[in-house]
Amino acid sequence: MNILIMGPAGAGKGTMSELILKEYDIPHISTGDMLRENVRNQTDLGKEAKSYMEAGKLVPDSVIIAMVEKRLQEPDCQKGYLLDGFPRTVVQAEAFSEIADKIGKPVECVIALEVDFEVLKDRITGRRICPKCGAIYHIRNHAPKVEGICDECGAELTQRKDDTVEQLVVRMDEYEKATKPVIDFYEPKGVVMHVNAARPKEEVFGEIKEALGKIA
Repeated sequence: MNILIMGPAGAGKGTMSELILKEYDIPHISTGDMLRENVRNQTDLGKEAKSYMEAGKLVPDSVIIAMVEKRLQEPDCQKGYLLDGFPRTVVQAEAFSEIADKIGKPVECVIALEVDFEVLKDRITGRRICPKCGAIYHIRNHAPKVEGICDECGAELTQRKDDTVEQLVVRMDEYEKATKPVIDFYEPKGVVMHVNAARPKEEVFGEIKEALGKIA
């Protein structure tokens, strides 16, 4: 199955992606990770992207889309894909639709995670990260056994610099202006699934699993 997962910062895309991957044998493709991998491996597209990055410019849509097209044709995508963080704009969505149809991997489901600002604010400001092993905690909803210390490796937990209310407002504004229209783009195709992601993760995933079961 071919899936896009979308939602503002703190909506739970990472958590839902992990649960989807455990349930279905498809790869989780983050465009950020894919970009870094291409640059690290010095692929032709990676070299092109790096030239823009070193010049302090945004990597053009054409380069990102070419990377996605190449990635979706790799063997592990035979059963489908879970795309996270792409497309971010309507221009990207239009180009991606053409490519996805061309390679026989059209989007079958767009999971739109929806959460009120107040809930997002609590999630974001209470989030704590382990810089050593990457474990994620929340000071109220998923607190470590010892305050400020990672359960997994014992490292001291930190808060991301952008996990603030001020940065959340900026990210929400960007999401509303650029990404929300992408969901509107897919709406007429009948593939958008609106999910109330403010609920416990088990409830949210249960609804997603039920919907995906109809297209699996």
